[in-house]
Amino acid sequence: MELKNILSHCDHTLLAQTATWEEIRAVCDDGMKYETASVCIPASYVKQAKDYVGSRLAICTVIGFPNGYSTTATKCFETRDAVANGADEIDMVINIGWAKDGRWDDLLAEIKAVKEACQGKLLKVIIETCLLTDAEKIKLCEIVSASGAEFIKTSTGFSKAGATFHDVELFAAHVAPHVKIKAAGGISSIEDAEKFLALGASRLGTSRIVKIAKSME
Repeated sequence: MELKNILSHCDHTLLAQTATWEEIRAVCDDGMKYETASVCIPASYVKQAKDYVGSRLAICTVIGFPNGYSTTATKCFETRDAVANGADEIDMVINIGWAKDGRWDDLLAEIKAVKEACQGKLLKVIIETCLLTDAEKIKLCEIVSASGAEFIKTSTGFSKAGATFHDVELFAAHVAPHVKIKAAGGISSIEDAEKFLALGASRLGTSRIVKIAKSME
């Protein structure tokens, strides 16, 4: 697969707590230069970044990040605020404790509420696979499929592990056909990126693929 094609599937990401506007602007510049699918940045920078890039690049941000245990009302407020500031895409973290408790109806209701708060913008649902059993992951494939969200996403990149080939294969086997897959966390090589895409992912959350592209210039 050509590097340009791989880059078109990447959400070029900077979510470090120490991220400065200079660093965010550099990520936006890279996203526009290398034609990534989006840049994924902290909510506090969404308006500034959208004013900077205009319509040249999609701006993605994160909600309930990284732990997922804020209230549904809080997640909905965060989402509405992000959309008002110009976010094109929303990556939300589920309440993982609810998954452990088997509160599937509550999880479905929360994702639906956040999807409504997206006001038509694209929603990706982070389930943090490294904290779940395969049975829980499969159930969440069912929940996300019923929620109206466009994507299921493996990981925040802030827990004990990131995306695995096994999890993307599991998603591909259990989500509804209309649900796309985003692999995120620890994707560090062109070979890994190609394999995740081949297994069924259509988005990759990573900063390293752009760095590889830069090193090849």
